[in-house]
Amino acid sequence: MASVLRPGARPAPDGARADLYRRMAPDNLAPLWEVLHSLVPPQPETPCVPALWKYRDIRPFIMASGEVITAKEAIRRVLILENPGLRGQSAITRSMFCGLQLILPGEIAPSHRHTQSALRFIVEGSGAYTAVDGERTTMHPGDFIITPPWTWHDHGNPGNEPVVWMDGLDIHIVRMFDAGFMETFPEEVQPVTRNEGDSSVRYGNNMVPMGPLPASKTSPIFNYPYTRSRETLETLSRNGDPDACHGWKMQFINPLSGALAMPTIGSFIQLLPKGFKSGAYRSTDATVYSIVEGTGKVKIGGQDFAFEPRDTFVVPSWRSVSLESDTECVLFSYSDRPAQLALGLWREMRA
Repeated sequence: MASVLRPGARPAPDGARADLYRRMAPDNLAPLWEVLHSLVPPQPETPCVPALWKYRDIRPFIMASGEVITAKEAIRRVLILENPGLRGQSAITRSMFCGLQLILPGEIAPSHRHTQSALRFIVEGSGAYTAVDGERTTMHPGDFIITPPWTWHDHGNPGNEPVVWMDGLDIHIVRMFDAGFMETFPEEVQPVTRNEGDSSVRYGNNMVPMGPLPASKTSPIFNYPYTRSRETLETLSRNGDPDACHGWKMQFINPLSGALAMPTIGSFIQLLPKGFKSGAYRSTDATVYSIVEGTGKVKIGGQDFAFEPRDTFVVPSWRSVSLESDTECVLFSYSDRPAQLALGLWREMRA
């Protein structure tokens, strides 16, 4: 019986080709024509798969981690959300890391800095803080907080309840360039040199100070409070119809440049009205979603998932996604979109 090749597969090399491959292998050579279709596919291909993490199912494990290791011992007590197609790689997409971090009352996660950019999205609890380069900000559910690359940061919880937040980092982008560095601060907590809210006052009110401005490509505002984001979405919903694919969706920006708030990680927040059914949408940036409010359903590449507050789901690159809201919903999301835009790679498609 004749063998059947899978689509895109090449037949086994004949004797002459196989002999060539064998002879040139010691010189670390390989034939491009044997792998060209996988290296340059007709459309994006990824081992990342659609997945959803139910918070009510994984919360017991998050809390149990607080019983077996301290925040100081762990440095960062985080449970990694590993994509089922990328197990063992500490990745939720090929470029992005995602984890849920727990800090208990009275704990401190010690100060350090690294070349990776990080975001925090607060999932549960209030009263903890994060400090970035000498300024602290108090955390509340729904707040979006930035840690720019190579900035000292530590976390503490002087409150009386556990606090959980999502950590999103560009670890795998930095790893691709072999550009990862980390340094530990000599003390557990960095000195506080500015009052809380200083960065928002300086850069968050459509004004900037006279004199030299920060040169970083990351937003100088490092806390975007949920109260303000929610008010913005609510006002938008009264002023016009929702987008057919996204509802009312906003992107967090750097007020100094108008670009996305972080150079490698794009961050977004959107409101879906009750009963909304979106059109199908796809883009090249694999995207991680955290549910802030409401219940609904998402179809990702033909797979259906039901979501509720604090759940997380991931949409792989170029997989069709459509959303359906049972109640009014608010979703936070992040992806590697700004990195793709800078490289001229990003594409989108609406149904």
